[in-house]
Amino acid sequence: MAQQAAKQGAAKDTQQKGSKKGLILALIGGLLVAVLGAGGAYWYLKQHDGNQQDKPREEKVVAKEPVFVTLDTFTVNLQPDPDDQYLQVDLTVQVEDQAQADIIKKHMPSVRNRILILLSSKKSSELLNIDGKKALASEIIAQLSEPFSPGAKPQAVSDVFFTSFVIQ
Repeated sequence: MAQQAAKQGAAKDTQQKGSKKGLILALIGGLLVAVLGAGGAYWYLKQHDGNQQDKPREEKVVAKEPVFVTLDTFTVNLQPDPDDQYLQVDLTVQVEDQAQADIIKKHMPSVRNRILILLSSKKSSELLNIDGKKALASEIIAQLSEPFSPGAKPQAVSDVFFTSFVIQ
């Protein structure tokens, strides 16, 4: 019996030592899994963040709403080609912002004068085809972009649209 009691005591010691070893191994294994998981997450995030830094950031370009100024109808006599003809045209001007539109409106007599002089210098043969109309639009932009007073900055006229164009 003494031997049996000694065997049982040794078995209990072995179980306690075995359970301590199992507990230590479980803690080490859990710690190892946590460290590997954290390392993997760090690596993944570093790779993902690195890809974002390599690419140039695409800044969102907010398109400004177009600002249009509609001008009254222009009726001018064209240069004889060979007969006398006249041009009746309606224009809309696109500007950079409302401040530019206000400047155009404030200086409307000067705007109309510039355009009337330009239109009356043309022949009907120059204006009948598409290229002639595009050239005229470019010339109007150039005329309206010039400052209205000495020392002032030029207007930001971006486009001219013909809303009516009649040659007779």
